[in-house]
Amino acid sequence: MSQISPRRLWLFIRRTTPLDRIAFAVFILYIVGRIARSLGAGPRFSTFVGFLAVAAVVYLVIRTVTFVRTRLLWSLRNRLIVAYLFMAIVPVVLLVTMIGIASYLFYLQLGAHLLNDAVQARTNVIDTDADTIAGAIEREASHLSAPVGSDVLSKPIIAGLIADEQTEWPGLTVSLNRGQPLLATTDGRRFARLVAYQDQLSFVAAQRRAVPAGSFTVLVIAPMTSEILDDFPEELGPIQMILMRPLAPGAARVFAIEIDGKPFVTGEQIASSKRILPASRDWLDPHFHGSSTFDVFHIEEQGKDAPMAPVLASFWLRPVLVNQGLFNSMGALGPYLIAILGLAGLIFVVLEVAALATGTVLTRTITRSVGDLYDATLHVRRGDFSHRVRVANRDQLGSLGESFNEMTSSISELIVGERERQRLENEVEIAREVQQQLFPHTIPSLPGLELAGICRPARVVSGDYYDFIRLDGSRVGIALADISGKGIFAALLMASLQAALRSTASLEGYAGSAEIVSRLNKHLFRNTSDDRYATLFYAVYDAEAKTLTYTNAGHLSPIFIEGGSVRGLDQGGTVVGMFEESTYTECTLPVGPGTLLVAFSDGLTEPESVYGEEFGMERLNAEVVRLRDARAARIAENLIAAAEQWSGTPEQADDMTVVVARMG
Repeated sequence: MSQISPRRLWLFIRRTTPLDRIAFAVFILYIVGRIARSLGAGPRFSTFVGFLAVAAVVYLVIRTVTFVRTRLLWSLRNRLIVAYLFMAIVPVVLLVTMIGIASYLFYLQLGAHLLNDAVQARTNVIDTDADTIAGAIEREASHLSAPVGSDVLSKPIIAGLIADEQTEWPGLTVSLNRGQPLLATTDGRRFARLVAYQDQLSFVAAQRRAVPAGSFTVLVIAPMTSEILDDFPEELGPIQMILMRPLAPGAARVFAIEIDGKPFVTGEQIASSKRILPASRDWLDPHFHGSSTFDVFHIEEQGKDAPMAPVLASFWLRPVLVNQGLFNSMGALGPYLIAILGLAGLIFVVLEVAALATGTVLTRTITRSVGDLYDATLHVRRGDFSHRVRVANRDQLGSLGESFNEMTSSISELIVGERERQRLENEVEIAREVQQQLFPHTIPSLPGLELAGICRPARVVSGDYYDFIRLDGSRVGIALADISGKGIFAALLMASLQAALRSTASLEGYAGSAEIVSRLNKHLFRNTSDDRYATLFYAVYDAEAKTLTYTNAGHLSPIFIEGGSVRGLDQGGTVVGMFEESTYTECTLPVGPGTLLVAFSDGLTEPESVYGEEFGMERLNAEVVRLRDARAARIAENLIAAAEQWSGTPEQADDMTVVVARMG
């Protein structure tokens, strides 16, 4: 399948915003219109349409950059690479660029310095020549009594000296008693400088000498020529000098050049004729084109000085030639210095390459580990906890991978445990539903008998058991048992006890309560382990005889209220299921009108308050006496509520079971 398909294109278009589509449409229409316009078949666009097209392009560029940045930087590998570029490569590039700019400026400054030195050297030569001519005139004038005049220049010695100087300085002229304004700018005795004379660059030297007949001034002027520029140092390539003239008042400023805030126009231009720039030796020997300016005096024809005028000088140079001149001053040490610099540069390059390679390797190590973790999270998302991360290095990322593997292993174990717990909870829920079916759903109805029972399990299933069994027309069996232990096993034993009691009571309906309890004891002893037993209270109410016959097998004594007396029913024997040959007794009590029987499990008397004090039998008896005239169901509910209120917490430590019977 190709990377670009109609479906992918359609999905991409659907992800764009309406503004994206409008901007793209404006851009396409503008391009189509421009093409049609170039072919002579399209309309001319207005300025507003062009503005919309530019705005659309800017918007699309910003959106494209944002999209590419989001897609590019989503991957951690790309983020690390970009971060490495900014932290390592970019500073190096900036440093190299800064070095290049600094080198360029250095060589430009050095070239300007060489050019100024060459001009100053020529100035010193013209000053020396002026000194020689002035000395010769001074010697000639020492014999004259009249002031020195121009005729002294025609003397053979002086004329020959001037002729010799003109061979070195083409166009050199010598004047007497001129240049006083120039001397006024110095100490009044000597002046030597490059000046603008009659709008022409010239080397000018002036000297004042005293003789017996007075004093005289010698002015020597040598114009700047291409031959002079050709004699400048060989490190400099082609040279050009442009004399700048002040802009005349009222003149147009179209071609004027601002220098120091003043307008100037170009004047005389002098360029070297024989100078050439040598060919580059290698890529480290580029050519530099530099410029500099320096000020010169502007002398009018009448000899009066004028304001300073700038000279714009341009030159070319190659670093290798300049470096040779620099290191030649070090003598024999120059080549060693060049070698040291080259070695240092090579070391820096090697270190940078090593740093780049190290960064690349570390980046790949990090991104590979993170990529493995990301792939592992995808497996976890799909529910595959068996996938393990490959641990290649013993570092923090490797430790992270090991921790991830341990986490997925723990999660897998937790899932297995949770499934097992869920299975057990389902089984317990089934057991609870089954157990609820074991409790009586219909209460036997006899004249003068009102029954109520509540079992509040501490867990999902209960080890307590109560039951109401209809024996014959006038008798009802009342049972309450507390199985040792808690949980599923106690609930199973409770179910076995319930089945045995119902079957025994139904088959032996006219047997006494002691006989039925004795048979239950043998049944539990033979069908349970030695550490399993139950406390049991079993009573039979006879509505015709108005009697209650009971047997208490190790259970808490129920409360029996008949008339004004309150007593506990404790006759019977030991718990059932502990010993096979246990002896049980029964007791028959007369039942008068309004007689109340309250049987309960130890979960009702053992709840503790926040101070560790149990609810106890005394409080229970007091509560029963207080509620003796209430209905049986209300008595049962209030007794449990009183015990829970005493503990102050909804959590139960044991099962709570209450059976209430109002008889007579």
